[in-house]
Amino acid sequence: MKSRGPRTEPWGTPEVTGETRGNALFLIFILGIGGSFQSGYHLTSLSSPSPFIQRFINSTWYERYATPPPTIIWSLIVSMYAVGGLLGAVSVKYFTGMLGRKKAVICNSFIAIAAAAIMLTSKWAKSYEMIIVARILFGYSAALGVSAHLMYLGEMSPRKIRGTVTMSFTTFVSIGKLSAQFFGLSEILGREELWNVVLCVPACFSVVQVMAMPYLPEAPRYLFIEKRDDKACKKALEILWGQVNFKQEMEEMSTEQATVEGASAKSPLLLLRDRTVRWQLITMSAIYCCNQFSGMSLINTFAFDIFRKVGLPTDQIRYVTLGLGVTEIITSISCGLLIEHAGRRPLFLAGYGIVSVCWISVTVVLNLKGSISWAPYLIAVLIILFIIFFCGGPGGAASTLNSEIFIQSDRVAAFVIFGVQRWSVFAVLGLVFPILIDALDSYCFVIFACMSLLGCVYVFFFLPETKGKTLLEISDDFKAITVCGKSFVEENQMETKL
Repeated sequence: MKSRGPRTEPWGTPEVTGETRGNALFLIFILGIGGSFQSGYHLTSLSSPSPFIQRFINSTWYERYATPPPTIIWSLIVSMYAVGGLLGAVSVKYFTGMLGRKKAVICNSFIAIAAAAIMLTSKWAKSYEMIIVARILFGYSAALGVSAHLMYLGEMSPRKIRGTVTMSFTTFVSIGKLSAQFFGLSEILGREELWNVVLCVPACFSVVQVMAMPYLPEAPRYLFIEKRDDKACKKALEILWGQVNFKQEMEEMSTEQATVEGASAKSPLLLLRDRTVRWQLITMSAIYCCNQFSGMSLINTFAFDIFRKVGLPTDQIRYVTLGLGVTEIITSISCGLLIEHAGRRPLFLAGYGIVSVCWISVTVVLNLKGSISWAPYLIAVLIILFIIFFCGGPGGAASTLNSEIFIQSDRVAAFVIFGVQRWSVFAVLGLVFPILIDALDSYCFVIFACMSLLGCVYVFFFLPETKGKTLLEISDDFKAITVCGKSFVEENQMETKL
């Protein structure tokens, strides 16, 4: 039976610290392999088997029509992943709102398994149409899984280690990317007879998630604030973090519940119209734009083309890209350990600043490439430095910030808005970057440097520190932001009075 209000008496002895006495680490692992791991894997998985898939399309089309296939088929296979991601981002509110976080995660795993089954049988069925359908479902599952994963992490973690817990999200993205590069090696699964198998590897982890999730608890914050079940919330916290004192966490959730009392979860359109969260929306939108235009998503997709363009020997490129993947994982883990000590703002500022210097240096070295024999290797080092400071700065800290600056009634709608933005920009970049790199040559990297510098300036002037603060305290900090002596909250109050 659900109780009417929260009880906040302590039990156990110590406060919640970085030490885990329950099943939290296991849940973080299970969420990771079915969430952001899948997204990271599919971001880079198509690179290795692409020649084999194109030969499959050619032979299948020729068997049917005895003519060469149109290039639009390969373009559809590549781009439909982003289309599926866009649809998945839009449906986040339905799945997580109607089913809850836990059931949404399980449902998403079934979608990933179904997509893998279609992809696996497409080769035997000699159907490139099935590949297109599977890519749409992979994108849908990746977008839904990323949002559900990040939401779950933010709602299960105590305030003192919230940054470290949510940073595991980016670690699993990095592990997914490296896994795709590893399984794509010709010595592993990167052979023509196994191209459909290498694209289905993540489904094995989805099966594990489906088997494990029923035995793990729902997100505590969701249980307390949205389901109003404080007993289930306390039980979930005990299962996750052990028999410790949750008084501080319960009081924080109780205060947030009182703030949103009587207000239902907002739709994306209502959230966009709400002036009280305007700075949060602008901040996350600006950070996501700067992150996507800083070059990381394009390194993931076009690393081979970039290294070939700068003159790195083709037989060395795959080992360099593997090194990039290892670097990204180590940096993500290091950032997770550092974020609660350094804070969010220093990571953003240092990351954006050094990233812009890296891209300017790449541009200079590219223009001197003819006179410096070791220029390709210097560029590889600069790109590794870029990955270190991006993943250890804005790339990693953005996932933590996304879970901290919106209260419970706004969070799902915010995930929908930024999911749509992220996948839309990803689709546009995939189409535009090949044109840019041909048109601007080495100077295309100046765009990345300018966007990173813009992110540094924005964070310096408008992003408050969120380390160790409650969600309501963070919300108040954003409301206090003024430009030319005015704030969105004051304008909203004046309009209400009129």
